[in-house]
Amino acid sequence: MTTAAPRRLDAPLVAAPPTRRRRSRWISITGITAIVGVAVLLTIAVIGPGIWTEAATVRNIPERWATAGAEHLFGTDDIGRDIFARVMVAARTSLLLTAGATAMLIGGGLVIGLTAAILPKRPRRALIWVMDMLLAFPWLLLVLFFTVIWGATAVGAMLAIGLAGIPNVTRLVYNMASSVTEQDYVRAARVVGVGPFGIMVKHVLPNIANPLLVQAAAAASTTLLAFAGLSFLGLGVQAPEYDWGRLLDEGLGHLYTNPMAAIGPGIFVVFAALVFTMIAETIGDRPGEGLRAVAKASRTAVLARRAAAAPSSADHRAGAEAPLAEVRGLHVSFPDGEGGVVERVHGVDLRVEPGEVVGIVGESGSGKSLTAMALAGLLDSPAIVEADTRRFEDIDLDAPLTAAARKRLGVEIGVIFQDPLTSLNPALTIGRQLTEVPQEHLGMSRVEARKAAVEGLEAVRIPDPADRLRDYPHQFSGGMRQRAMIGMALTGRPRLIIADEPTTALDVTVQRQVLAVLQRAQRATGAGIVFISHDIALVSGFCDRVVVMKDGRIVEELDAEHIKEQATHPYTQGLIACLPNMRSDRTQPLPVISEDLLDEGAPATGDRRQDDAGAPDALADQHPAEATR
Repeated sequence: MTTAAPRRLDAPLVAAPPTRRRRSRWISITGITAIVGVAVLLTIAVIGPGIWTEAATVRNIPERWATAGAEHLFGTDDIGRDIFARVMVAARTSLLLTAGATAMLIGGGLVIGLTAAILPKRPRRALIWVMDMLLAFPWLLLVLFFTVIWGATAVGAMLAIGLAGIPNVTRLVYNMASSVTEQDYVRAARVVGVGPFGIMVKHVLPNIANPLLVQAAAAASTTLLAFAGLSFLGLGVQAPEYDWGRLLDEGLGHLYTNPMAAIGPGIFVVFAALVFTMIAETIGDRPGEGLRAVAKASRTAVLARRAAAAPSSADHRAGAEAPLAEVRGLHVSFPDGEGGVVERVHGVDLRVEPGEVVGIVGESGSGKSLTAMALAGLLDSPAIVEADTRRFEDIDLDAPLTAAARKRLGVEIGVIFQDPLTSLNPALTIGRQLTEVPQEHLGMSRVEARKAAVEGLEAVRIPDPADRLRDYPHQFSGGMRQRAMIGMALTGRPRLIIADEPTTALDVTVQRQVLAVLQRAQRATGAGIVFISHDIALVSGFCDRVVVMKDGRIVEELDAEHIKEQATHPYTQGLIACLPNMRSDRTQPLPVISEDLLDEGAPATGDRRQDDAGAPDALADQHPAEATR
């Protein structure tokens, strides 16, 4: 098959100005205060017992209930022990109990929440129902209930507070994990064989770590106050042991004779709580940037799988008889929840030749994306895919795939989704996502992979590429994220690129930049492209062949060069007519595709002109892509 040369989109791109590197979030008043506060608390907890134990335990009856002064900063208790020294010694017990209870509630909530996210429907609902039922009880009531079970001891209080906090963390983790598992990069990982455990470790945890750390810091503050309250009520630490809450209880009886006996322990309780709160605020100040350590430890398989290797398109056209990718008799169905299935794609035939740019156009729900994803073997359960033939080169996608075949599909098929902000892993830097395929699949060293990533960003006109590799997806604009996704493919040599509405929600200027980058990538690698869009003018200006879909069926295939002359189906004519142009009558309502047109083949409503061939003349002056044809 001979394909037309891709249309030119050589207008100069506008490079974004270099961005100033953000300073660390810890270099702020809140961050520095949190660091200093943690250092103070840790220092007191470590060295306090060694320095103040004697003053905190030695009895001095003549000086019992001495008021605060230079010799005793917080005064003395009923047997003459220095209250300030006792507060310093109690710091270790208070902080250890707080850390233990916080670790228990965070760990328990994390395990139960992640387990619920991967369980089948019925067990998941049962587990979450139990957690929701526990959440219906007041937290303090649960603490008191568990305290009765475990006993009024320090360990019992720690267990009670830890267990009572698990339902709240479970709900938080479950909600966040469920949201992450629905993202495109997680679906792609499932398709290439990553199991549930790998999904949770490599994809879910790095993305929920930041809010989970915020929750942990906030929970530590609440837990510390809860321990103080339980000890104050006599349900926590018991004599002869003591913590800040017990000291506060002892000093409260002499509030009028020696106020510092109660205020002193209270100051440290409030100070520690404020430190934990400032840690939470600092971590949550810039979501997504606090995960660098977690993200570096994870070996994720995100959208960097969208790269690959291939010879030039000319070599393919010269000797290839089989198409690059082909599907015949494709049917895609989904369970309807009542024991049946609903079919969304009905008997579609589609093929892509090496180096060919095929556009698929149609309204939302017409089956465009499902067809393209099935062609690439990227549809996973619960989708039910049936086809007479479904192949990518010599790989039969309907047969059980070997590990080598899965790896090949992962590196030889690129997918560019319409929303790169949800398709890129927000927990990983752009550089980490660009270097994964070169390192993991193409065998490059870390230095070579980084060089390939820089070259990929340079090819898509992103300024300061070496510096921008350290940025996260949210630090890129929409157009730059889309170009970065194309740059991922340029780190290898792609064979097939599926662009699923890559210009949706972008302004015309940015659309032009993205299309120009995509076209340069196609020229450089000879990859075949499946370009999905609602805009028939855009598709006709960019592609070699246009496939029009309606209600899960292909209604027409047209040569992009002669789409106006060849369009015969009423739906295709309606798509063309619904596009306003410079000659449209602006006093009239915008044209729409009417049901009469689809049912009876009647003309579309609105302002519609016919050219000499009888097709609507609605593509003129439509889009920058069309203007460059």
